[in-house]
Amino acid sequence: MVDDRFDPRDRDDDPRDDYGVYDRRWNDNPRDPEDGGRQRDRDRDRDRDRDPRDAFVEGLDLSRGLEREIVLDDHDRTYELNGEDSRTLAAVGAFRVVSESDLRDPREGACDPRDDDHRHLRDQGLMRSVSLDGRDRVVTLTERGRSLLEGHRRDRDDERHQEFRAGISRPRELTRDASLYRAYLRAEERLREQGADIRRVVLENDLKREYQCFLQEHNRGRPDSDGRPDRDPREIEEWARDHDLPYFNESVHFPDFRLEYELDGRDRHEDIEVITDNYRGGHAASRAQAGFTCYGRSGRSGGRPFDPRVAEDFI
Repeated sequence: MVDDRFDPRDRDDDPRDDYGVYDRRWNDNPRDPEDGGRQRDRDRDRDRDRDPRDAFVEGLDLSRGLEREIVLDDHDRTYELNGEDSRTLAAVGAFRVVSESDLRDPREGACDPRDDDHRHLRDQGLMRSVSLDGRDRVVTLTERGRSLLEGHRRDRDDERHQEFRAGISRPRELTRDASLYRAYLRAEERLREQGADIRRVVLENDLKREYQCFLQEHNRGRPDSDGRPDRDPREIEEWARDHDLPYFNESVHFPDFRLEYELDGRDRHEDIEVITDNYRGGHAASRAQAGFTCYGRSGRSGGRPFDPRVAEDFI
């Protein structure tokens, strides 16, 4: 049975969700000063004004201020956007679907002025809402919304730019997909406290797409190809190692998303998995063996860390 004892890493005071985290790389913060915590307090004051969605608009030439400005897309359609609108569009596009409740400012509660901003984006045809299990709603970009973001990239040739998606891709997994942004909020907060700057997120499907391109590379342009990849296990294991992905049981294992960031002048990444209540047996064990940073919902108010080392308890 999963241990319910208190863990000091548990953050029950965060009103955004009831997620806890077990991080295989958890260490004390090396930036803690020797001045009684005064520098840490100054850093927290500075970071309080940072928005977790800022990373997704870094490469975009879109409005950042409080006042709405006229913005054109590639088809000369006009929209009115301010910085809040830009951040929301970019965050939703980065994760494809996001719960409306997760986009609210936790300090505002249910009556959040951001709700009016979301309505403004829907009225302009840039974003739409979808009902989720009767209690919540998720938002996703329309093709117009995605096209607007793509048309305002500063460097369209940058191979490491943030990808943006529109629409619902997996209706049966909508609840799970909507939980990814919530896990990102917790990871972003933790990494920011360590001094990290978030660069982008790479979703599981994007990682798998790159893998499929690798598998089919020898078949590309061959009319006599039967479509079957001819990569041997050694090549696949080497590809996984080059991409810092776990390879075991003759398979490459992919996280729900990869979070890329810069810390102390070095590019780094963290692979994140959201653990749901229906993780059982071999699947739960494989997530543990993969070594991903795992976030899990406890199913009740208040969170607790999900330790993937106890996954055998689900078997």
